[in-house]
Amino acid sequence: MNQAPEPQHYPDDEIDLRELFATLWRGKWIIIAFTIIFAAAGVAYALYKPDIYQASALLAPAQDDAGGRIGGQLSGLASLAGVNLGGGDANKTVIAKETLQSRAFLTDFIHRHNLAVPLMATKAWSMNSGEWIFDEDIYDASAQQWLNDEDGQSQEPTDWDLVKQFREQLSVSENKDNGMLTVSFKSLSPVAAKDWVEKLVHDINEHMRAQDVQEAEASIAYLEDKLRQTNIAGMQQVFYQLIEQETRTVMLANAQREYVFKTVDPAVVPQEKSEPKRALIAIVATMLGGMLGVFAVFVMAFIRSGKEEASK
Repeated sequence: MNQAPEPQHYPDDEIDLRELFATLWRGKWIIIAFTIIFAAAGVAYALYKPDIYQASALLAPAQDDAGGRIGGQLSGLASLAGVNLGGGDANKTVIAKETLQSRAFLTDFIHRHNLAVPLMATKAWSMNSGEWIFDEDIYDASAQQWLNDEDGQSQEPTDWDLVKQFREQLSVSENKDNGMLTVSFKSLSPVAAKDWVEKLVHDINEHMRAQDVQEAEASIAYLEDKLRQTNIAGMQQVFYQLIEQETRTVMLANAQREYVFKTVDPAVVPQEKSEPKRALIAIVATMLGGMLGVFAVFVMAFIRSGKEEASK
C-alpha cells in the first residue's frame, strides 16, 4: 500500500504586520520623542542660518560686425609674416568665460575692489543701516586689522582662501542652445550681490579689451619693424594691410563699451532671499527624526527578542 506523503513544514519567513504595528505602537513615545527633538533642532538651525540673496545678470556674446580682427583673405599671409591673429568671436567668448572663473582674474578682482573683508570677515548685513556686521573674533573694524587666533596666528585670509570662498558664491552657467551666459553671485547683502555682479561683468570686458589691445599694438610694432626691413612691394602691401587691420582692432576695442559680453538683463538688488529654505529644512529634519525613531524602535525590539530567545 502506498503511504500518504508526510506534510512538509517550511519556516515562516513572512512578516507579521500585526506584530510589526504592535512593535511600533509600543515604541510610539520613542518615535514621538525623536520626531520632536529633530523637528526642534531643524527649526532652530533654519532660524539660525542667515538670509542669503542672489543677484544675476544675463549676458550675450558681443558680435564683432567686422568678423574678427582680420579677414579670411589675410589670415594666411599674416601667419607667413609671423603674426598670431587669434580666433573669432566664439573663441574669444570661451576664453572670457574661463578667465572670469580663473584664479588669477578673481585674485586681482578681489584685491582691486577691496573685497577681502566683506567676503571673509562678516557675519550678517544690517538692512536698517545698510552696513556689514563684522565678526569681532576675526576682524577689528575700528582698527581695520585682522585679529590673531588662539595660537597667535593672523586670521587674514590668503589669496587661496579668498578665491575659494568667492567661487563658492559665484555661479557662471551657459545656455547651450543660444550661447547666453548667466553670471550669479550669492551674498548676505542684496546690495553687495548686485554690485559685485556688475563689477564682474565690467571687469571681464575691460580685461579682455586690454588684452586684445596689447596684442594688437605688439603686432603693429612687429609689422612696422618687418616693413622697414623689406623692399618687396608685394610684401609691403601685405604689411600695410595687416597694420591697417590691427589699428582698426585697437580703435574698435576702445570704442566698444561692452567688448566681449553685452548685458541683456542687468543685475538688480534682490528683494527676496534665495537661501535658506527654512520650511524645507524643518520638514526634512522632522521626517529624519521620525525615521530614526522607527529604526531605534525596531533595533530595540530585535535586541529584546534576542535576549528572550537566549533565556529560554
